[in-house]
Amino acid sequence: MNWADIVVGLREFLRDWPLLSIVTFLPAAGALLVLAARATLPGENPGFDRGVRFITLIFTIVTFAASVLAFAVFDPTNPGYQMVENTPWAFGLAYRLGVDGLAMSLILLTTFLTPLCILASWSIEKQVASYMVLFLILETLMIGVFCAQDIVLFYFFFEAGLIPMFILIGVWGGARRVYAAFKFFLYTLLGSILMLVAIIAMIATAGTSNIEALTAFARGPGFDPQMQTWLWLAFFASFAVKLPMWPVHTWLPDAHVEAPTAASVVLAAVLLKMGGYGFLRFSLPMFPDASHLFTPMMFALSVVAIVWASLVAFRQLDMKKLIAYSSVAHMGFVTLGIFSGTMQGVQGAIFQMLSHGIISGALFLCVGVVYDRMHTREIAFYGGLVNRMPVYAAVFLLFTMGNVGLPGTSGFPGEILTMVGAFQVSVWAAAGACLGVIFSAAYALTLYRKVTLGVVENPKLEGIVDMDAREWATFVPLVLATLIMGLAPGLVLNFTDASARAVATAFTGGAP
Repeated sequence: MNWADIVVGLREFLRDWPLLSIVTFLPAAGALLVLAARATLPGENPGFDRGVRFITLIFTIVTFAASVLAFAVFDPTNPGYQMVENTPWAFGLAYRLGVDGLAMSLILLTTFLTPLCILASWSIEKQVASYMVLFLILETLMIGVFCAQDIVLFYFFFEAGLIPMFILIGVWGGARRVYAAFKFFLYTLLGSILMLVAIIAMIATAGTSNIEALTAFARGPGFDPQMQTWLWLAFFASFAVKLPMWPVHTWLPDAHVEAPTAASVVLAAVLLKMGGYGFLRFSLPMFPDASHLFTPMMFALSVVAIVWASLVAFRQLDMKKLIAYSSVAHMGFVTLGIFSGTMQGVQGAIFQMLSHGIISGALFLCVGVVYDRMHTREIAFYGGLVNRMPVYAAVFLLFTMGNVGLPGTSGFPGEILTMVGAFQVSVWAAAGACLGVIFSAAYALTLYRKVTLGVVENPKLEGIVDMDAREWATFVPLVLATLIMGLAPGLVLNFTDASARAVATAFTGGAP
């Protein structure tokens, strides 16, 4: 029996299983278990926090395993939605889940990173049970965004994810955590209010809240061009803030600097990708005329984000803030590729989202390693770490090279594809993106030089120790993912090909 026969047999066996519901709500079940255990324990229990950490880690690992099972039965050649679950609810709404290649890849990214975030949170001592419950709930809500095939259900997951992240920043964050938490919450919530109004208008016009049916309606009768413009702007208000795009990005550096390490990882690696996912899922296929109309604006904003954020990153004194501005620049490549409307651009944007999720998450974890030891993120405090932490320096170098887009790392295919796609539409936009690549090398390599190279001049660093076993376990999967995606990008590109082709075709109205 060959692999193809095994996959076919597995698909038949799991055909009637609610796989997507299992993947989505397993973390929530873990959160309920932790809450139930907490309620049954009288007073303080010294061993409880350790048990909670292990319970949370086990549930996140099992969730990842379930997502891998869903991946195994997914047919990447099928551009439609698969593993669909549809239960009518009320007022024409339904509990409807389904995934295509785009959604499935982002679900895998989410479930892959969450156990690593739990490992990175092992040193959390303040209200451990509450912290872990919030992380588990957040994972359920993030997965739900990518699974939802009812637009109202999508909106619920999209907005509800703000709450646990708001609390994680506000309770476990740094000195200015309350300010950063409220800024994050208000920016993202206010942007989404307009999207809610647009959703109501779409349902009233098309007579359905089914995302697949709405997409078919857009290809058939379609939304009126004037209505498309207003709908596109309403969705843009939400997705641009979430991504975030320049100039509505200012909440991101504050949120990253004040958030605990694991929350920064999730914020950069997954929550930002919801903006790009929204453009690919809604803006291009449902409002193609408006998307064409606003493409020059999106190109301009993308290039400004790439160049300006790179220049600002170069001037930062805080490692986290530098990586945060780097994220703004890299998300500029995502929007540039998406709105090129070409097959290469859309594929590059999807690849860039996945790659940035891994590399940016790894960079924030690198900052967390030294912060846990020295309790400062100031770049000037460090220097010469290669002499005391050679393994850490090697790991940090790999992810720095990935952030720069070095061939052989996952950062390269996404950037080159987005620029190739943009070049077919706008030479000046592609040239601006190329300039951003040069700037990214300047700030990323400068950061690495200042933190790790040279001699140890700060006497407080004399006793710093290299990575321990838990940190090894956290970084090894990220190292492997960065190298595999960089050396064999076809593994990802083939998986997302059908979904990317559907988006590009919907945007161009013909052959991508």
